[in-house]
Amino acid sequence: MEPIGSGKKVCVVGASGKLGRYMVRHALDRGYEVVGVCRERSVTKLAGFEGLITVIPGDTNTPAIIARAVRGCDAVLTVLVPWGRKRYASGTAQAVLDHAREDARLVFSCGWHITRDGKDVYPRAFKLYAAVFGRLAKIAGVVDVDDQVEACRRIFASDTRWTVVRGSDLEEGESQGLPVWSRHVGDPILASNLTRRVDYARFMVEAVEDDDLVHEAPAIVGRLTPSALAHAGDPA
Repeated sequence: MEPIGSGKKVCVVGASGKLGRYMVRHALDRGYEVVGVCRERSVTKLAGFEGLITVIPGDTNTPAIIARAVRGCDAVLTVLVPWGRKRYASGTAQAVLDHAREDARLVFSCGWHITRDGKDVYPRAFKLYAAVFGRLAKIAGVVDVDDQVEACRRIFASDTRWTVVRGSDLEEGESQGLPVWSRHVGDPILASNLTRRVDYARFMVEAVEDDDLVHEAPAIVGRLTPSALAHAGDPA
């Protein structure tokens, strides 16, 4: 029996990072042909996939790089990294939106701080941390959280077949299975605020085949966390 993804081609934008490498592995396990995009200095991090994937080096907010990478792809999995002050996240998102095939499945990753409809309810400590960290990181020129917000605004406004997967805090470890999700932060099922990174990547890849997630922004949490177990019978 062929893997479920046999015959399909996917592009992983940001393939060299921890989340990206997990997505590459999951995609290969599902039988996808994989194209990985990462900065040139990070290509060596993908050495373990030599001969298994096509690697295209370059900054992911460069339209020409993305256009080349997504050509002929059935799906594009994108890590929205808010690096620096060069509009990296919004530039990357826009390049994917502009150059992916019209019917392609587009799956993006970001954090819980992104809200689609303003109905998310955040703990006070979360809001304080996000505000302080975001301001200091932007001043230092390391991270621009506002740019990730802008990237998601553009995605939400597009008529592409998008999904924005909003991740909780992440940890390494063996898989606990596919994470559970809710439409809004503040749902008790998400209270544990922890997901295994390998499972976050799995959710991203499995979203490619899940049409119920088209035009959704699921906030996820680990399947075996206390809050997920306590509310396992609740509707998603």
